[in-house]
Amino acid sequence: MKVSVLLLLICAAVLVVGARAEAPNETDTVVRKVQEYVKQATEVVKTVFTTVQESEAAQQARRWLSDNTDVVKQQLAWLKEQLADLWKLTPAV
Repeated sequence: MKVSVLLLLICAAVLVVGARAEAPNETDTVVRKVQEYVKQATEVVKTVFTTVQESEAAQQARRWLSDNTDVVKQQLAWLKEQLADLWKLTPAV
């Protein structure tokens, strides 16, 4: 979950709690409920992030990246050389 999703959840919680408030003097209750919703949303996001980090797919992706770092560096160096050669062949205007 991204930060924007968390912000959206917080805004939705504020709207829901605000709609439930019957009088303007219930702002303390509204604030407490919003804080509870934010806390719950934060816990859910942390749980999701932990689950994603610990997932087998994430671990495989990290292993693949660490195993293929040298290959990627070589390909980027080759691409850089090709672009430099192309730049040299381009006539100056």
